[in-house]
This record gives sequence, C-alpha cells and structure tokens, in this order.
Amino acid sequence: MTRVFTHPAELKEAQGEHLGCSEWLEIDQNRINLFADATGDHQWIHVDPERAKDGPFGKCIAHGYLTLSLVNLFLPQIIDVQGISMGVNVGCEKIRFPSPVPVGSRVRGSGELVSVEEVKGGIQSVVRVTVEIEGQDKPACVVDTISRYFPE
Repeated sequence: MTRVFTHPAELKEAQGEHLGCSEWLEIDQNRINLFADATGDHQWIHVDPERAKDGPFGKCIAHGYLTLSLVNLFLPQIIDVQGISMGVNVGCEKIRFPSPVPVGSRVRGSGELVSVEEVKGGIQSVVRVTVEIEGQDKPACVVDTISRYFPE
C-alpha cells in the first residue's frame, strides 16, 4: 500500500520510518532480454539460457542495473508526495547488489525514509529502497534514492 503525504513538509515527521512495500514483480527472460537490447549488455549469464544452465547461477540472472532501474517502478508504489508543482530525481547514493536475481524470481521494493531536509524552494528526501527477492534472505539491491519536492 502506498504511503501518501499530502504535502512535502509532512515528510519531516516520518523521517526514519519504514514506508511500506511495492507489489511483487516477476523477472522473466523477456524483460532481461529487452534490458540487454536497450543497454547493449548481452553477456551470456543474462541472455543465453542454455549456457547459463552450466554457469555459476544455474540459470540466467537479471542485470544488476536492471534491478536498480526497477526502483523507478517501485518508488511510486511505496511513496506518493502530493501538493507539489514537481518532483525531481536528484540521484542515488550507496548502491549495492548483494545477491543476483535469477530469471523467474519475484522482486519488490521496500522503502525507508532515511532523511529529510529543506533545500532552496523545497524538501529533499533520501529513501532507501531495498529490492527484496521472494524467498531469499539477501536482497538483490539496496540504494539510497534522493528526491526533491517543490510545493505548489
């Protein structure tokens, strides 16, 4: 369920809180192949199921950067800041890929509001998104995302 803030100033009161989780998403071979085509990264561990069977993971795995890019899909499912004229993605910090995502796995994003500060004209937040793999202890990705919200 999406955590809704009716104004960016409300983020300050939620600093340090867990915001919730996105929906689960299955990582299929088609999504991996499309990402490979978009980025030009056609390494066999991602796109060659036959060869990957004998590889270190026993099957194809998603690109780490594919997993990271899904944070853009997960964030709006986790947090909705209203009362803004615009929101801007400022960047990311501390990106890690602790565990590979095997094809056929389901992943979701879990968000924590790490910090909130006032910036010129708005509010900047850092949300740590942990991309979880269903049934596994170690996450696929942990990233601190930085967003700015400019009130209406």
